[in-house]
Amino acid sequence: MELINKYFPDLTESQKEKMTRLEELYQFWNARVNVISRQDIDTLYERHVLHSLGIAKVLQFKSGTSILDVGTGGGFPGIPLAILFPEAQFHLVDSIGKKIRVVQEIATALNLTNVKAEQVRAERLDDTYEFVVSRAVTRLEPFVGWVQKNINRNSFHSLRNGILYLKGGDLTEELSEVKQKTKIYELSDYFTEDFFETKKVVYVPL
Repeated sequence: MELINKYFPDLTESQKEKMTRLEELYQFWNARVNVISRQDIDTLYERHVLHSLGIAKVLQFKSGTSILDVGTGGGFPGIPLAILFPEAQFHLVDSIGKKIRVVQEIATALNLTNVKAEQVRAERLDDTYEFVVSRAVTRLEPFVGWVQKNINRNSFHSLRNGILYLKGGDLTEELSEVKQKTKIYELSDYFTEDFFETKKVVYVPL
């Protein structure tokens, strides 16, 4: 939690309590359903929670924003972002049912009334959202194809509606495939830990 307090010092007591409980909840559920690699559970706050919150360094979601988290796995980046932005609505989807059940249990335990978790493939969704978030579920070009239809035109942020995609490594070749304009935000500009040296948020306005 020191890491979270270091970069997000203005959390309310309720947000701090929920962030703190993530560790026990993920340890409990990960022992039953493997949603996080065994070695990563010890670095939950750095590699999962803070990594997810990198999106919040790029954009602060306003009240009433609707966000789709595609391929959420165990609830990242959606769960930490939902704690940080209680006035925004989050729809977390994954094709694997047992992972979604874990997300539902964690959201219920934390009383995250702004989270809906559903087992469904993104391609089948008809709803629209201001932003789509994700953590490297596939190459960006096919991902844009899956979710383009789900971005609405109701734009009220400093960034136009679109995708905020957590990725790592050299993205030169991958981004060359994408027809849309993209912008890269280096997470090392916000977080000093070595883990974030090559981590990025890729923004694709749609």
